[in-house]
Amino acid sequence: MAGSQDEVKLLGVAGSPFVCRVKIALKLKGVEYKFIEENLHTKSDLLLKYNPIYKKVPVFVHNEKPISESLVIVEYIDEVWKGNNPILPTEPYQRALARFWSKFIDDKCVSAAWKAAFTLDEKEREKNIEESSEALQFLENELKDKKFFGGEEFGFVDIAAVFIAYWVPIFQEAAGLQLFTSEKFPKLYNWSQEFINHPVVKESLPPREPLFAFFKGRYESLGASN
Repeated sequence: MAGSQDEVKLLGVAGSPFVCRVKIALKLKGVEYKFIEENLHTKSDLLLKYNPIYKKVPVFVHNEKPISESLVIVEYIDEVWKGNNPILPTEPYQRALARFWSKFIDDKCVSAAWKAAFTLDEKEREKNIEESSEALQFLENELKDKKFFGGEEFGFVDIAAVFIAYWVPIFQEAAGLQLFTSEKFPKLYNWSQEFINHPVVKESLPPREPLFAFFKGRYESLGASN
């Protein structure tokens, strides 16, 4: 249970979509926390202490109890701070579906979209573009005519899909791709605009320009090394 004297910390990097998931959940629940910026090239003793297995961010620390993996953290936040703005559905079948689609996003969308943008081998790139498009089409179909995956209010799947809504458009522009567009996926695109402009989400997103510069530099360095 959450109490007024809880100590809440989040270890992360500002530009990470996985860290952003946790920030959105905390903002939605009105939880105050201390953000500790990590440098993943020189991992801090604190990160190694709290996540010795994966040594990755985000790591959420609640009263000195660490939890890793962004979707696990978001579920934990929803369980502990139950009072307002539920993230997961209350009905068991709908909860199971939300977990399924969130895992689908991580398994089928994140890796394929990233590889489509930052793989120089043409055959490999085409394969990942095809896989990304197929995954996005499944999400387009699942969204149907809803405002959010969660219905009238955003929830677990929407938070999981922040990578698609915010990060994919930035790095596809940096890499000269047309992976996720309003023409190809009109419902999903409209959802993305609703989601990233929601006040809670908007305040949790990192600035666009540094991300674009980072991805542009990464793409150009790949070309230079080829």
